[in-house]
Amino acid sequence: MRISKIISGILAVLLGGMAGLSAQNGTMTPYSRYGYGMLNDNATSAQRAMGGVGYAMSSGRQTNVMNPASYAAIDSLTFLFDMGIGLTSMWQEETVDGKKNKDKDFGGGLDYITMQFPVTKYLGASVGILPYSSVGYAFGSEIEHGATSRQGSGSINQLYVGLAGKVYKGLSVGFNVAYLFGTTLNDSYAYTNNGSTSLFERELDVRDWRMDLGIQYGFNINRKNRIGLGVVYSPKKDLHGHLKTYAYDIKEEVTPTEQEDIPLKGNFSIAESWGAGISWEWDKRLLVETDFTYQPWSKTKYRGVMQDGSDAQLADRYKIAAGMQFTPKLRGNYFEVVRYRFGAFYNRDYLRILGNNVRDYGASIGFGLPVPSFKTLINIGLEWRHREATPSPLIKENYLCITLGFNINELWFRQSKIY
Repeated sequence: MRISKIISGILAVLLGGMAGLSAQNGTMTPYSRYGYGMLNDNATSAQRAMGGVGYAMSSGRQTNVMNPASYAAIDSLTFLFDMGIGLTSMWQEETVDGKKNKDKDFGGGLDYITMQFPVTKYLGASVGILPYSSVGYAFGSEIEHGATSRQGSGSINQLYVGLAGKVYKGLSVGFNVAYLFGTTLNDSYAYTNNGSTSLFERELDVRDWRMDLGIQYGFNINRKNRIGLGVVYSPKKDLHGHLKTYAYDIKEEVTPTEQEDIPLKGNFSIAESWGAGISWEWDKRLLVETDFTYQPWSKTKYRGVMQDGSDAQLADRYKIAAGMQFTPKLRGNYFEVVRYRFGAFYNRDYLRILGNNVRDYGASIGFGLPVPSFKTLINIGLEWRHREATPSPLIKENYLCITLGFNINELWFRQSKIY
C-alpha cells in the first residue's frame, strides 16, 4: 500500500512537471532559432553552481542525472526529490552598420524535476523530467517597403527512467532511457507598407527515445582522500517525428497557401555524446571535479536551413567545466555546515552561423542551505554567462542566472515498528 501511494505520487508530480516544462521556457536568445535550439546538459541547481560538473560525482544525498551510474550510491532507506527553478536576466548587443543596438530581457520558470530511490541494497533508480533543448527569441528589422519580425518558442523535453547497480567494490554502472517529446516553432513575418502580411512557419515535432550509459569508479588513496572517475556515453540516433513548414497569406482569414511535411527519420539525427570526469574528495568536506564533454554534431543529419535562407550548420561541440564544493564542518553551527560552491566552464557550442562558431563561457557561485531538523537542502546559485560567435561576434549576450533548487531527503522506505 505504501509503495502504491509513492508510485501514484511520482506519476502525479511527473505529469505536472511535463505541463510545467512545456509551458515555461527561460530561453531568450536569437541563437536558439538554429538547429534544435540551446542544448541542456542535465545539471541540477547544485551542479550548475559548480560549473555544471557531475560525471564523476557520486552521492547518496543528491540526484545526478549527468551520470546514471551515480544512482547506485543511494542507501536502502532514502528517497530523494529535487526540483529546480531558474530566473534569468539577459543583456544583448549587436553592431549593425557601425551602430550598436542594445536590448535586455527577463525570463524563467520550472527547470527540472528528478527523483531517486533504492530498489535493493545494490540497486538504485531515478525518474524525472528535464529539458533536452529549448527555443525562445523575438526580434525584428526594417526592410525595403516594409518590415520583418521573427520569433520562436518551444522545447524538446525528456521524461527518463534510470537504473544503476554496484558491480564491484567502488565500481557502479547505470543507464537512463528517456522519451523525447516536444515541439519547437520558428515564425518569420513579413509586413509590407501596403498593409499585407505573410507568415512563414517551421514546426519541428519530436517523439522519440534515447539512452545514456554511465560508469563510475571510486577508490580511497588514504583515510581522508578519495578519487572518483566517471564516463558517460549516449549513442547517435535518427530522430522520429515530423518537420512541417507553412506559408500563410494573412488577410481576413489565416489559411496556409503552402505546406511541406518532412519525416525526421532519415533527415534529422542527434549526435553521440561522450563525457568524462575526475573528482577528488577530501575528508568528506571538500569536493573538486573537472569534466569534459564532446559531441560530434558535424556528423549528424540536419536537413535544410531556415525559411529566410539563413546560413547555419552544425559543428562539433566540446565543453570543459570545473567546480568545487566545500563544507567547513560536518557538524557545527549553521554556517559551518552550509555547502559553499564555485565553478566555471567554457563551451564551444554545436552551432556554426555565417561561418562563425558560437561559444559561451561563465562562472558560478552557490550555497547549499540545510533546513534545520531535516536532511533537506535548499540550493541557491548565481551564474554569469557570456555568449557570442567567433571570429565575428554577431550578437553579444550576457546573462545573470539565479537557480533555486529544493533537494528533499526523506526516509520514506523505513518500515514501521509494531509494539
